[in-house]
Amino acid sequence: MLHLWLQAGLALLATFLLSIAAGRYLSRVVTDQKTLLDPLFNPIDNVIYRIVGKNTCSQPMNWKKYTINMLATNLVMALLIYLILILQNHFPLNPLKLSGMEPLQAFNTAISFITNTNWQSYAGENTLSNFSQMAAITFPMFTSAATGFVVAIAFIRAFLVQGGNDNLGNFYRDMTRFITRVLLPVAIIAALFLVWQGVPETLNASTVVNTVQGGHQTLILGPVAAQESIENFGTNGGGFYNVNAAHPFQNPNPLTNMVLLLLMASLPAALVVMFGCMINNRRQSWVIYGVMAVMLIGFLIFTVLPEQAGTPLLQQAGINLHSGVGQPGGNMEGKEVRFGIALSGLYAAYTTAFTTGSVNAMHDSLTPLGSLPTMIQMMLQCVFGGKGVGFLSFLIYGFIGIFVAGLMVGHTPEFMGKKIEKREIILVSLALLIHPMVILIPSSLSMILPFGVSALNNAGMHGYSEVLYAFTSAAANNGSAFAGLNANTPWYNLSIALVILLGRYPPIIFLMAVAGSLAAKPTLPPSVGTLRTDTLLFGAWWLAMILIVGALTFLPALLLGPIAEHFAMINHQLF
Repeated sequence: MLHLWLQAGLALLATFLLSIAAGRYLSRVVTDQKTLLDPLFNPIDNVIYRIVGKNTCSQPMNWKKYTINMLATNLVMALLIYLILILQNHFPLNPLKLSGMEPLQAFNTAISFITNTNWQSYAGENTLSNFSQMAAITFPMFTSAATGFVVAIAFIRAFLVQGGNDNLGNFYRDMTRFITRVLLPVAIIAALFLVWQGVPETLNASTVVNTVQGGHQTLILGPVAAQESIENFGTNGGGFYNVNAAHPFQNPNPLTNMVLLLLMASLPAALVVMFGCMINNRRQSWVIYGVMAVMLIGFLIFTVLPEQAGTPLLQQAGINLHSGVGQPGGNMEGKEVRFGIALSGLYAAYTTAFTTGSVNAMHDSLTPLGSLPTMIQMMLQCVFGGKGVGFLSFLIYGFIGIFVAGLMVGHTPEFMGKKIEKREIILVSLALLIHPMVILIPSSLSMILPFGVSALNNAGMHGYSEVLYAFTSAAANNGSAFAGLNANTPWYNLSIALVILLGRYPPIIFLMAVAGSLAAKPTLPPSVGTLRTDTLLFGAWWLAMILIVGALTFLPALLLGPIAEHFAMINHQLF
């Protein structure tokens, strides 16, 4: 048990230290300050600006222009991805002669990857050519990650401008600089590290090896390392292989496992540090960071402990399954021996907290209580979160908390000198309500419609949990799955794609409208009537607001799924 918590503590400490350095670097990139890498990146940026158009990349944008250009760019890229997928048999680098993807599945996949969700209703190694893996999967992992982060950056700028100045930056310039100066360098270094550790990086589709039994086995290869690096660093999650980071070619050993954890956590955590640097109020960012960290540690504990305890039936049967940390018992079902319970539980907590979606164990095999925190983190969508959207979701709860607290104690509802008034509360409420609607409504429909129920591989509460997890993952732009649900059906391909769209773009539009409203307001100096939001007391209120609103919204659904299944499990009923 001590070994388990040492591993978790090391991961948390490394995440904290990396986020400080990365956050300071990010603040210099997004505020156009000089960096040591400018001589290398400036020529690359300038080439891209010339291709897009120098005037286009230099014009200041208000919230409407910024949002429209973001949506238009995403639409064009989604169409290109869709065409590549359905026509992949006409493109090169297809040595296995794979046919084009079925149109509805291609629609689901294109929507999934352009939104940074990376939900996969297909087995990558058996469905996509090397060209499709690079052009339709790896490429949008860069652009979709950058899209989410630059939207968050534009929102932060609303606190920096004075009334009448509605300049939130330039979408194309922000996106270019984020890709070339942040995503590409780290992804290249991480890919080289993964190759060193044994992850394939080749254009060969397969190789035949001799087995120890004297037979032959065909192993699927491809440009795995390049995809794996940005998959985690960009909080994407879509794996080259069907079993994702549980595959030894994608995640060979505990060292690569730890590096992947740090990759997926570094940018979302750094964004909070960057926020403090940009607004010149590090105290505020540490309050936000502290609340997020408390939630992460709490959910991590409640993910790992139930897996360590195992199930009563196994304990009574006297089956001694070793957890990988020298303790008897524990739930090793669906986990890789090379990771054990400790690194599997840690990975499950991280991938749902930072909404990455990469998995190194089958979440369908988690104990009911072990799976509960993974769902809750995606339902809250603000335990750091990923792609910048998690940070914005956290601010949604903050605005509501500021407004409610201001009404209760008679202080002016302000955040960073900007008044929070009726218009902002309406917009953030709309952004907040979309998330539970696109989770709960389709989950309910899937449990009563014949073509929804027929895709279940498990009955009872666990089958319901599979469906609830799927739509929660889609709405949170996470992409992980319980893996017990056959999602490659017309109903799930279409409904999940629509949930992904609604879970991604309407909240962004509403929050950018909030940014535009805040940018138009003057920045007020602090006064005796100002409600301070950079204190431990308000941090506790912020945390309470998140947990209370989350419980009121999602607790009934969770009671019908993993919580009910837990009570069934302790009464020796398994699904």
